[in-house]
Amino acid sequence: MVSGRPGNGELDAWFKGLMVTSSSEREQDGSGGPVPTLSGWKDLPMELLVRIISTVGDDRMVIVASGVCTGWRDALGWGVTNLSLTWCKQSMNNLMIPLAHKFTKLQVLTLRQNKPQLEDSAVEAVANYCHDLRELDLSRSFRLSDRSLYALAHGCPRLTRLNISGCSNFSDTALIYLTCRCKNLKCLNLCGCVKAATDRALQVIAQNCGQLQSLNLGWCDDVTDKGVTSLASGCPDLRAVDLCGCVLITDESVVALANGCPHLRSLGLYYCQNITDRAMYSLANSRVKSKRGRWDAVKDGLANLNISQCTALTPPAVQAVCDSFPALHTCSERHSLIISGCLSLTSVHCACALHPHRAGRALMANHAY
Repeated sequence: MVSGRPGNGELDAWFKGLMVTSSSEREQDGSGGPVPTLSGWKDLPMELLVRIISTVGDDRMVIVASGVCTGWRDALGWGVTNLSLTWCKQSMNNLMIPLAHKFTKLQVLTLRQNKPQLEDSAVEAVANYCHDLRELDLSRSFRLSDRSLYALAHGCPRLTRLNISGCSNFSDTALIYLTCRCKNLKCLNLCGCVKAATDRALQVIAQNCGQLQSLNLGWCDDVTDKGVTSLASGCPDLRAVDLCGCVLITDESVVALANGCPHLRSLGLYYCQNITDRAMYSLANSRVKSKRGRWDAVKDGLANLNISQCTALTPPAVQAVCDSFPALHTCSERHSLIISGCLSLTSVHCACALHPHRAGRALMANHAY
């Protein structure tokens, strides 16, 4: 079930090496206190076991260790809060079902797949046992149905981050049900969820998820201005919004986000060909005021803007946005204003194009962290 599984012999050898190292360090320390007797690796204190496993950083080892004995299983069940099964190339569903009851304290679970393996039964197992879950990645789970969202709504109400991108079978009714119960969501990825991401669902999200900071609606082509304007009104803390491929939206959506979401840092409008200069000027005129009343466009303003294939835009309007937000760059070193496919916008430039030394200083500052 898990490749590279160590046998008891390997664990014994590892334990002996650990004891030799510990004994040597004890002699050098010279404390002379009583040394605890450990007859084998199964006698390790639970706190030490959890610390060792967390240091290894290999989720496959965590799963193997949980099957050694009941003591280890219980210790890891209480101590492991982050688990990823992305390494599992097949039978992820069969692996997750018996694991769920072992790791009841999970807060972060990643079940991202390259090919669809996960089914509703595994998600239902997670929802039945992992009630403290805060972050869940189910991206590319093409086999999941509404059953999964209903289960998560009941079993994981503390979710703050949910990635269901590519889960094209979910309906807007199930998404509405989930967001009525998971009201702490801050990051929601609905990219490609064409049936779930409707204006009706977005209006309910706006009503229930006021803490939302990041929303990906990429290629949800039924979304219109009605849904986006509701979000801008109900989720003023939005910092990242991806509307790439939402072909029905117009300037109204961008104007609403510019006016209603003062902390907006990233906006994706790729292939939104109804967007005109009006939207750009609304962004250029928006600002974030700090508590002291000062404008801080570098720290709080737009830092990423994708307007590729928005062919109705003109250079003056886009230049106005670039001038208003110093964090937007057209230079190759820090490309954050994406204008590919817009041949008329090649004259748009950031401050670095006029003052190359600024780009060098900024690049050095970024590498310092």
